[in-house]
Amino acid sequence: MSEPLKTINHEVIRAWIEARQGRPAVARTAAKGAMLRVDFGDQEDDLEPIEWQEFFTILDDNGLAFVHQDITAEGVPSRFNKFVERG
Repeated sequence: MSEPLKTINHEVIRAWIEARQGRPAVARTAAKGAMLRVDFGDQEDDLEPIEWQEFFTILDDNGLAFVHQDITAEGVPSRFNKFVERG
């Protein structure tokens, strides 16, 4: 199992998401506005697809970093990811 990694590199983020057949998305909430998410095609009705440019604008404008894991304990590609403050 690989340790979670943290990055703000757009190319690394896009490559990781696309390698897992994910797409950029947001969950729009009244309280928090647009919260970044990765849509893997699972049944999540509250996700709205967005373009990569909007995805990275939200990431940068909100000072967020992408935390992800490459490999699970079973040795398969992991989908674990979250968005955290860059600090």
